[in-house]
Amino acid sequence: MQPDPKIEPPVDKPQRGGITPLLPAAEPPVIGVPPSLSGEALPPLLPPVPAPKPEPIRRILAGLLSVCLALFLADAVLSLLEGSLSLLFGIHLLTTLCGVVGLLALPAGLLLYGLMGLTPMIPKRLFLPVALFNPATLLGFIPVAIYHYGRMEQIGWIISLCQLVLGVVILWRVQGELRLRWPLVPERWLGPQSFNWRNLCGFLVVNLLVLLPAILVYLAVCASLAVQHSSGGFLALRPGGFTVQVRQYVRDDGKTILLAPMAHIGEADFYRKLSQSFPTNSVVLMEGVTDHKGLLTNGVSYKGVATSLGLAEQQKEFKPVQVEMVRADIDVEQFTTNTIGLLNLVMFIQAKGLNAETLPMLFGFSAPAGVETQFFDDVVRKRNQHLLEEIQARLPGSQPLVVPWGAYHMPGIAEGIKESGFRLGETREYTVIHFHFPGNASKGAGKQGAARPPN
Repeated sequence: MQPDPKIEPPVDKPQRGGITPLLPAAEPPVIGVPPSLSGEALPPLLPPVPAPKPEPIRRILAGLLSVCLALFLADAVLSLLEGSLSLLFGIHLLTTLCGVVGLLALPAGLLLYGLMGLTPMIPKRLFLPVALFNPATLLGFIPVAIYHYGRMEQIGWIISLCQLVLGVVILWRVQGELRLRWPLVPERWLGPQSFNWRNLCGFLVVNLLVLLPAILVYLAVCASLAVQHSSGGFLALRPGGFTVQVRQYVRDDGKTILLAPMAHIGEADFYRKLSQSFPTNSVVLMEGVTDHKGLLTNGVSYKGVATSLGLAEQQKEFKPVQVEMVRADIDVEQFTTNTIGLLNLVMFIQAKGLNAETLPMLFGFSAPAGVETQFFDDVVRKRNQHLLEEIQARLPGSQPLVVPWGAYHMPGIAEGIKESGFRLGETREYTVIHFHFPGNASKGAGKQGAARPPN
Protein backbone atom coordinates (compact mmCIF):
# COMPACT_ATOMS: atom_id res chain seq x y z
CA MET A 1 0.00 0.00 0.00
CA GLN A 2 1.35 3.40 -0.91
CA PRO A 3 1.36 6.12 1.81
CA ASP A 4 -0.85 9.10 1.28
CA PRO A 5 0.96 11.91 -0.40
CA LYS A 6 1.76 14.82 1.90
CA ILE A 7 -0.68 17.57 1.40
CA GLU A 8 0.86 20.99 1.62
CA PRO A 9 -1.16 24.08 2.24
CA PRO A 10 -1.60 26.24 -0.80
CA VAL A 11 0.95 28.98 -1.08
CA ASP A 12 0.27 32.06 -3.06
CA LYS A 13 2.75 32.35 -5.75
CA PRO A 14 4.16 35.70 -6.38
CA GLN A 15 2.80 37.37 -9.42
CA ARG A 16 4.87 38.51 -12.17
CA GLY A 17 6.96 41.39 -11.14
CA GLY A 18 7.79 39.89 -7.69
CA ILE A 19 5.18 41.74 -5.68
CA THR A 20 3.18 39.71 -3.22
CA PRO A 21 -0.43 40.92 -2.86
CA LEU A 22 -1.39 42.24 0.64
CA LEU A 23 -4.14 40.63 2.65
CA PRO A 24 -6.94 42.84 3.99
CA ALA A 25 -6.11 44.14 7.50
CA ALA A 26 -8.00 42.50 10.36
CA GLU A 27 -10.34 44.72 12.39
CA PRO A 28 -8.98 45.61 15.84
CA PRO A 29 -10.77 44.01 18.81
CA VAL A 30 -13.55 46.07 20.28
CA ILE A 31 -13.16 46.72 24.05
CA GLY A 32 -16.56 46.98 25.65
CA VAL A 33 -17.48 49.84 27.98
CA PRO A 34 -19.09 48.85 31.33
CA PRO A 35 -22.76 49.76 31.42
CA SER A 36 -22.16 51.68 34.66
CA LEU A 37 -19.82 54.03 32.73
CA SER A 38 -21.82 54.17 29.59
CA GLY A 39 -24.98 55.18 31.36
CA GLU A 40 -26.88 51.99 30.66
CA ALA A 41 -28.86 50.25 33.43
CA LEU A 42 -27.33 47.20 35.08
CA PRO A 43 -29.23 44.01 34.49
CA PRO A 44 -30.46 42.51 37.76
CA LEU A 45 -28.47 39.49 38.82
CA LEU A 46 -31.08 38.30 41.49
CA PRO A 47 -34.68 39.29 42.09
CA PRO A 48 -35.00 42.03 44.75
CA VAL A 49 -35.58 40.75 48.35
CA PRO A 50 -38.36 42.59 50.20
CA ALA A 51 -37.52 44.03 53.64
CA PRO A 52 -38.69 41.72 56.48
CA LYS A 53 -41.93 42.80 58.09
CA PRO A 54 -41.88 43.19 61.87
CA GLU A 55 -43.62 40.28 63.65
CA PRO A 56 -46.57 41.41 65.81
CA ILE A 57 -45.76 38.85 68.50
CA ARG A 58 -42.28 40.28 68.96
CA ARG A 59 -43.61 43.83 69.18
CA ILE A 60 -46.26 42.80 71.71
CA LEU A 61 -43.78 40.82 73.79
CA ALA A 62 -41.28 43.67 73.81
CA GLY A 63 -44.04 46.01 74.98
CA LEU A 64 -45.06 43.59 77.73
CA LEU A 65 -41.48 43.28 78.96
CA SER A 66 -41.22 47.06 78.95
CA VAL A 67 -44.40 47.38 81.06
CA CYS A 68 -43.13 44.81 83.57
CA LEU A 69 -39.78 46.56 83.86
CA ALA A 70 -41.50 49.95 84.23
CA LEU A 71 -43.75 48.63 87.02
CA PHE A 72 -40.72 47.06 88.69
CA LEU A 73 -38.86 50.38 88.68
CA ALA A 74 -41.92 52.38 89.76
CA ASP A 75 -42.54 49.99 92.66
CA ALA A 76 -38.92 50.32 93.76
CA VAL A 77 -38.89 54.13 93.57
CA LEU A 78 -42.20 54.59 95.41
CA SER A 79 -41.33 52.05 98.11
CA LEU A 80 -37.96 53.69 98.67
CA LEU A 81 -39.53 57.15 98.94
CA GLU A 82 -42.27 55.90 101.29
CA GLY A 83 -39.75 54.11 103.47
CA SER A 84 -37.47 57.16 103.59
CA LEU A 85 -40.32 59.48 104.58
CA SER A 86 -41.46 57.05 107.26
CA LEU A 87 -38.01 56.51 108.76
CA LEU A 88 -36.91 60.15 108.64
CA PHE A 89 -40.10 62.06 109.37
CA GLY A 90 -42.63 59.46 110.49
CA ILE A 91 -45.10 60.35 107.73
CA HIS A 92 -46.85 58.08 105.22
CA LEU A 93 -47.79 60.07 102.11
CA LEU A 94 -47.38 57.36 99.46
CA THR A 95 -48.87 54.34 101.20
CA THR A 96 -51.94 54.07 98.96
CA LEU A 97 -49.98 54.67 95.75
CA CYS A 98 -47.34 52.15 96.81
CA GLY A 99 -50.06 49.60 97.46
CA VAL A 100 -51.67 50.11 94.04
CA VAL A 101 -48.39 49.89 92.13
CA GLY A 102 -47.30 46.89 94.21
CA LEU A 103 -50.56 45.10 93.47
CA LEU A 104 -49.93 45.66 89.75
CA ALA A 105 -46.24 44.75 89.82
CA LEU A 106 -46.72 41.42 91.59
CA PRO A 107 -49.16 39.81 89.08
CA ALA A 108 -47.22 41.36 86.19
CA GLY A 109 -44.10 39.61 87.43
CA LEU A 110 -45.93 36.31 87.83
CA LEU A 111 -47.35 36.68 84.30
CA LEU A 112 -43.84 37.34 83.01
CA TYR A 113 -42.59 34.24 84.80
CA GLY A 114 -45.31 32.12 83.21
CA LEU A 115 -44.47 33.46 79.75
CA MET A 116 -40.87 32.33 80.24
CA GLY A 117 -42.16 28.78 80.28
CA LEU A 118 -44.18 29.27 77.10
CA THR A 119 -41.60 31.02 74.95
CA PRO A 120 -37.78 31.05 74.98
CA MET A 121 -37.83 34.50 73.35
CA ILE A 122 -37.61 36.18 76.78
CA PRO A 123 -33.99 36.52 77.99
CA LYS A 124 -34.17 34.73 81.34
CA ARG A 125 -30.85 35.99 82.65
CA LEU A 126 -32.26 39.54 82.62
CA PHE A 127 -35.95 39.12 83.45
CA LEU A 128 -35.97 36.18 85.86
CA PRO A 129 -34.94 38.56 88.71
CA VAL A 130 -37.72 40.97 87.69
CA ALA A 131 -40.32 38.21 87.72
CA LEU A 132 -39.32 36.61 91.02
CA PHE A 133 -38.08 39.55 93.09
CA ASN A 134 -41.43 40.47 94.68
CA PRO A 135 -42.58 36.87 95.40
CA ALA A 136 -39.17 36.07 96.86
CA THR A 137 -39.32 39.23 98.97
CA LEU A 138 -42.74 38.28 100.35
CA LEU A 139 -41.47 34.83 101.29
CA GLY A 140 -38.32 36.26 102.80
CA PHE A 141 -40.30 38.71 104.94
CA ILE A 142 -41.98 35.89 106.86
CA PRO A 143 -38.99 35.11 109.14
CA VAL A 144 -38.39 38.86 109.50
CA ALA A 145 -41.96 39.35 110.70
CA ILE A 146 -41.54 36.45 113.15
CA TYR A 147 -38.25 37.41 114.77
CA HIS A 148 -37.63 41.09 113.86
CA TYR A 149 -41.08 42.64 113.54
CA GLY A 150 -39.88 45.93 115.05
CA ARG A 151 -37.27 46.36 112.29
CA MET A 152 -39.45 45.65 109.29
CA GLU A 153 -39.35 49.27 108.08
CA GLN A 154 -35.56 49.38 108.05
CA ILE A 155 -35.29 46.01 106.32
CA GLY A 156 -38.00 47.02 103.84
CA TRP A 157 -36.04 50.18 102.97
CA ILE A 158 -32.91 48.13 102.26
CA ILE A 159 -34.89 45.74 100.05
CA SER A 160 -36.41 48.67 98.12
CA LEU A 161 -32.94 50.08 97.52
CA CYS A 162 -31.72 46.71 96.22
CA GLN A 163 -34.77 46.51 93.95
CA LEU A 164 -34.06 49.96 92.52
CA VAL A 165 -30.39 49.16 91.87
CA LEU A 166 -31.34 45.89 90.16
CA GLY A 167 -33.93 47.63 87.98
CA VAL A 168 -31.48 50.36 86.93
CA VAL A 169 -28.81 47.80 86.03
CA ILE A 170 -31.27 45.85 83.86
CA LEU A 171 -32.47 49.07 82.19
CA TRP A 172 -28.89 50.10 81.43
CA ARG A 173 -28.17 46.64 80.06
CA VAL A 174 -31.08 46.56 77.61
CA GLN A 175 -30.85 50.23 76.59
CA GLY A 176 -27.08 50.51 76.45
CA GLU A 177 -27.37 53.75 78.42
CA LEU A 178 -29.34 55.19 81.32
CA ARG A 179 -32.01 56.84 79.24
CA LEU A 180 -35.76 56.31 79.35
CA ARG A 181 -37.11 55.67 75.87
CA TRP A 182 -40.01 53.52 74.85
CA PRO A 183 -40.01 50.63 74.53
CA LEU A 184 -37.69 50.07 77.44
CA VAL A 185 -36.82 46.65 76.03
CA PRO A 186 -35.88 46.72 72.31
CA GLU A 187 -36.95 43.80 70.13
CA ARG A 188 -33.34 42.84 69.44
CA TRP A 189 -33.15 41.35 72.94
CA LEU A 190 -35.81 38.79 72.10
CA GLY A 191 -34.76 35.32 71.02
CA PRO A 192 -35.47 34.02 67.52
CA GLN A 193 -37.58 31.01 68.52
CA SER A 194 -41.15 31.63 69.67
CA PHE A 195 -41.86 28.17 71.12
CA ASN A 196 -39.82 25.20 72.21
CA TRP A 197 -41.08 21.98 73.78
CA ARG A 198 -37.85 21.45 75.70
CA ASN A 199 -38.19 24.89 77.29
CA LEU A 200 -41.81 24.23 78.32
CA CYS A 201 -41.14 20.73 79.70
CA GLY A 202 -38.11 21.93 81.63
CA PHE A 203 -40.12 24.81 83.08
CA LEU A 204 -42.91 22.48 84.24
CA VAL A 205 -40.51 19.96 85.75
CA VAL A 206 -38.57 22.58 87.69
CA ASN A 207 -41.70 24.27 89.04
CA LEU A 208 -43.84 21.24 89.83
CA LEU A 209 -41.14 18.93 91.15
CA VAL A 210 -38.66 21.36 92.69
CA LEU A 211 -39.93 24.90 93.27
CA LEU A 212 -43.49 24.17 94.43
CA PRO A 213 -42.52 21.46 96.97
CA ALA A 214 -39.71 23.67 98.25
CA ILE A 215 -42.12 26.59 98.79
CA LEU A 216 -44.62 24.35 100.60
CA VAL A 217 -41.93 22.98 102.91
CA TYR A 218 -40.63 26.50 103.52
CA LEU A 219 -44.10 27.79 104.42
CA ALA A 220 -44.68 24.84 106.74
CA VAL A 221 -41.39 25.49 108.53
CA CYS A 222 -42.18 29.22 108.80
CA ALA A 223 -45.64 28.46 110.20
CA SER A 224 -44.12 26.14 112.79
CA LEU A 225 -41.55 28.77 113.77
CA ALA A 226 -44.23 31.47 114.01
CA VAL A 227 -46.47 29.36 116.24
CA GLN A 228 -43.65 28.30 118.53
CA HIS A 229 -42.06 31.76 118.78
CA SER A 230 -45.28 33.68 119.43
CA SER A 231 -46.45 31.19 122.08
CA GLY A 232 -43.09 30.77 123.77
CA GLY A 233 -43.12 27.04 122.96
CA PHE A 234 -46.46 26.40 124.70
CA LEU A 235 -48.07 25.72 121.29
CA ALA A 236 -46.36 23.79 118.50
CA LEU A 237 -47.19 22.89 114.91
CA ARG A 238 -45.93 19.42 114.11
CA PRO A 239 -46.39 17.07 111.13
CA GLY A 240 -48.98 15.17 113.17
CA GLY A 241 -51.01 18.18 114.28
CA PHE A 242 -51.18 21.06 116.78
CA THR A 243 -49.86 20.26 120.24
CA VAL A 244 -49.76 22.18 123.52
CA GLN A 245 -47.28 21.85 126.35
CA VAL A 246 -48.82 21.95 129.83
CA ARG A 247 -46.20 23.16 132.32
CA GLN A 248 -46.22 22.86 136.07
CA TYR A 249 -44.30 25.53 137.99
CA VAL A 250 -43.26 24.93 141.59
CA ARG A 251 -41.86 27.09 144.39
CA ASP A 252 -39.71 26.18 147.35
CA ASP A 253 -42.62 26.68 149.73
CA GLY A 254 -44.57 23.90 147.96
CA LYS A 255 -46.90 26.15 145.96
CA THR A 256 -47.72 24.92 142.44
CA ILE A 257 -49.19 26.63 139.39
CA LEU A 258 -50.26 24.64 136.33
CA LEU A 259 -50.24 26.59 133.06
CA ALA A 260 -52.51 24.82 130.55
CA PRO A 261 -52.50 26.43 127.06
CA MET A 262 -55.95 26.41 125.50
CA ALA A 263 -57.49 26.75 122.03
CA HIS A 264 -61.00 27.95 121.24
CA ILE A 265 -61.60 24.93 119.01
CA GLY A 266 -60.06 21.48 119.13
CA GLU A 267 -60.83 17.80 119.43
CA ALA A 268 -63.30 16.87 122.15
CA ASP A 269 -60.90 14.22 123.47
CA PHE A 270 -58.27 16.90 124.14
CA TYR A 271 -60.62 18.92 126.38
CA ARG A 272 -61.77 15.85 128.29
CA LYS A 273 -58.28 14.49 128.97
CA LEU A 274 -56.96 17.90 129.96
CA SER A 275 -59.86 18.44 132.37
CA GLN A 276 -59.26 15.08 134.00
CA SER A 277 -55.57 15.87 134.53
CA PHE A 278 -56.20 18.81 136.89
CA PRO A 279 -55.47 18.17 140.57
CA THR A 280 -58.52 17.53 142.72
CA ASN A 281 -59.74 20.56 144.74
CA SER A 282 -57.55 22.95 142.73
CA VAL A 283 -58.56 26.53 141.92
CA VAL A 284 -59.04 27.03 138.18
CA LEU A 285 -58.60 30.67 137.14
CA MET A 286 -60.80 30.86 134.05
CA GLU A 287 -60.34 33.10 131.02
CA GLY A 288 -63.26 35.09 129.62
CA VAL A 289 -63.82 38.83 129.14
CA THR A 290 -67.07 40.19 130.57
CA ASP A 291 -69.19 42.94 128.98
CA HIS A 292 -71.40 44.42 131.68
CA LYS A 293 -72.18 47.59 129.69
CA GLY A 294 -72.90 45.88 126.37
CA LEU A 295 -70.09 47.58 124.45
CA LEU A 296 -69.64 44.65 122.07
CA THR A 297 -72.33 44.60 119.40
CA ASN A 298 -71.86 40.97 118.36
CA GLY A 299 -71.10 37.90 120.42
CA VAL A 300 -68.03 35.76 119.74
CA SER A 301 -68.90 32.30 118.43
CA TYR A 302 -66.64 29.60 116.98
CA LYS A 303 -69.48 27.19 116.24
CA GLY A 304 -69.38 27.62 112.47
CA VAL A 305 -65.62 27.10 112.20
CA ALA A 306 -65.68 24.14 114.58
CA THR A 307 -68.54 22.46 112.71
CA SER A 308 -66.93 22.92 109.29
CA LEU A 309 -63.66 21.38 110.55
CA GLY A 310 -65.32 18.59 112.49
CA LEU A 311 -64.02 19.91 115.83
CA ALA A 312 -65.51 20.90 119.16
CA GLU A 313 -65.79 24.25 120.96
CA GLN A 314 -63.86 24.81 124.17
CA GLN A 315 -66.83 26.30 126.02
CA LYS A 316 -68.91 23.14 125.43
CA GLU A 317 -66.34 20.39 126.00
CA PHE A 318 -63.98 21.86 128.60
CA LYS A 319 -65.68 21.05 131.93
CA PRO A 320 -63.28 20.43 134.83
CA VAL A 321 -64.79 18.51 137.77
CA GLN A 322 -64.09 18.61 141.51
CA VAL A 323 -62.41 22.00 141.21
CA GLU A 324 -63.24 25.57 142.14
CA MET A 325 -63.67 27.68 139.02
CA VAL A 326 -62.99 31.44 139.33
CA ARG A 327 -63.28 34.00 136.56
CA ALA A 328 -60.01 35.93 136.51
CA ASP A 329 -60.43 38.18 133.46
CA ILE A 330 -61.27 41.87 132.96
CA ASP A 331 -64.29 43.69 131.54
CA VAL A 332 -64.50 45.16 128.05
CA GLU A 333 -64.84 48.70 129.40
CA GLN A 334 -61.13 48.57 130.31
CA PHE A 335 -60.25 48.40 126.62
CA THR A 336 -59.56 51.53 124.56
CA THR A 337 -62.15 52.84 122.11
CA ASN A 338 -60.05 51.78 119.12
CA THR A 339 -59.79 48.22 120.40
CA ILE A 340 -63.55 47.99 121.00
CA GLY A 341 -64.26 49.33 117.50
CA LEU A 342 -61.87 46.85 115.93
CA LEU A 343 -63.37 43.96 117.90
CA ASN A 344 -66.87 44.95 116.82
CA LEU A 345 -65.79 45.06 113.17
CA VAL A 346 -64.09 41.66 113.35
CA MET A 347 -66.99 40.01 115.15
CA PHE A 348 -69.54 41.54 112.76
CA ILE A 349 -67.68 40.15 109.75
CA GLN A 350 -67.33 36.81 111.52
CA ALA A 351 -71.07 36.70 112.20
CA LYS A 352 -72.20 37.84 108.73
CA GLY A 353 -69.40 36.43 106.59
CA LEU A 354 -67.77 38.12 103.62
CA ASN A 355 -70.57 39.53 101.45
CA ALA A 356 -71.76 42.72 99.79
CA GLU A 357 -72.58 44.20 103.19
CA THR A 358 -69.34 43.46 105.02
CA LEU A 359 -66.77 43.91 102.24
CA PRO A 360 -67.27 47.72 101.94
CA MET A 361 -66.88 47.98 105.72
CA LEU A 362 -63.69 45.94 105.62
CA PHE A 363 -62.06 47.91 102.80
CA GLY A 364 -63.32 51.23 104.14
CA PHE A 365 -61.88 50.69 107.61
CA SER A 366 -58.96 53.02 108.30
CA ALA A 367 -56.85 51.88 111.21
CA PRO A 368 -55.67 54.76 113.43
CA ALA A 369 -51.95 55.14 114.04
CA GLY A 370 -50.67 52.79 116.72
CA VAL A 371 -53.84 50.69 116.81
CA GLU A 372 -51.79 47.46 116.72
CA THR A 373 -49.93 48.43 119.87
CA GLN A 374 -53.16 49.45 121.62
CA PHE A 375 -54.88 46.22 120.62
CA PHE A 376 -52.06 44.02 121.90
CA ASP A 377 -51.84 46.01 125.12
CA ASP A 378 -55.58 45.62 125.76
CA VAL A 379 -56.11 42.05 124.67
CA VAL A 380 -52.90 40.55 126.08
CA ARG A 381 -50.97 42.75 128.54
CA LYS A 382 -53.88 44.17 130.56
CA ARG A 383 -55.50 40.78 130.92
CA ASN A 384 -52.23 39.10 131.86
CA GLN A 385 -51.57 41.73 134.50
CA HIS A 386 -55.04 41.25 135.98
CA LEU A 387 -54.53 37.48 136.06
CA LEU A 388 -51.14 37.79 137.78
CA GLU A 389 -52.76 39.96 140.45
CA GLU A 390 -55.41 37.28 140.95
CA ILE A 391 -52.68 34.63 141.25
CA GLN A 392 -50.90 36.62 143.91
CA ALA A 393 -54.15 37.00 145.82
CA ARG A 394 -54.78 33.23 145.70
CA LEU A 395 -51.27 32.04 146.53
CA PRO A 396 -51.61 32.24 150.35
CA GLY A 397 -54.26 29.51 150.14
CA SER A 398 -53.41 25.84 150.22
CA GLN A 399 -55.07 24.84 146.94
CA PRO A 400 -52.98 24.39 143.76
CA LEU A 401 -53.69 26.91 140.99
CA VAL A 402 -54.57 25.99 137.42
CA VAL A 403 -54.49 28.57 134.61
CA PRO A 404 -56.22 27.30 131.41
CA TRP A 405 -55.75 30.39 129.23
CA GLY A 406 -54.98 30.95 125.56
CA ALA A 407 -51.59 29.78 124.37
CA TYR A 408 -50.48 33.30 123.39
CA HIS A 409 -51.02 34.55 126.94
CA MET A 410 -48.69 31.93 128.37
CA PRO A 411 -45.25 33.54 127.75
CA GLY A 412 -46.20 36.68 129.70
CA ILE A 413 -47.87 34.68 132.50
CA ALA A 414 -44.85 32.39 132.81
CA GLU A 415 -42.50 35.34 133.10
CA GLY A 416 -44.73 36.90 135.76
CA ILE A 417 -44.83 33.84 138.02
CA LYS A 418 -41.07 33.27 137.61
CA GLU A 419 -40.56 36.70 139.17
CA SER A 420 -42.45 35.35 142.20
CA GLY A 421 -39.90 32.56 142.70
CA PHE A 422 -41.50 29.77 140.65
CA ARG A 423 -39.44 27.44 138.50
CA LEU A 424 -40.40 24.97 135.81
CA GLY A 425 -41.16 21.46 136.98
CA GLU A 426 -42.90 18.74 134.99
CA THR A 427 -44.28 19.22 131.47
CA ARG A 428 -46.88 17.25 129.53
CA GLU A 429 -47.78 17.39 125.87
CA TYR A 430 -51.31 17.11 124.47
CA THR A 431 -52.46 17.09 120.86
CA VAL A 432 -55.22 19.63 120.26
CA ILE A 433 -55.86 18.78 116.61
CA HIS A 434 -54.63 15.74 114.72
CA PHE A 435 -53.77 15.92 111.05
CA HIS A 436 -55.39 12.81 109.63
CA PHE A 437 -52.64 11.48 107.41
CA PRO A 438 -52.06 7.72 107.03
CA GLY A 439 -50.41 6.39 110.18
CA ASN A 440 -50.80 9.58 112.22
CA ALA A 441 -53.66 8.50 114.44
CA SER A 442 -51.83 5.81 116.32
CA LYS A 443 -48.68 7.87 116.73
CA GLY A 444 -50.58 10.90 118.03
CA ALA A 445 -52.55 8.82 120.51
CA GLY A 446 -49.36 7.41 121.95
CA LYS A 447 -47.98 10.86 122.72
CA GLN A 448 -51.15 12.26 124.29
CA GLY A 449 -50.38 13.42 127.80
CA ALA A 450 -46.83 12.13 127.79
CA ALA A 451 -44.74 13.47 130.65
CA ARG A 452 -41.42 15.15 129.99
CA PRO A 453 -38.59 16.30 132.22
CA PRO A 454 -38.19 20.02 132.94
CA ASN A 455 -36.71 22.14 130.13
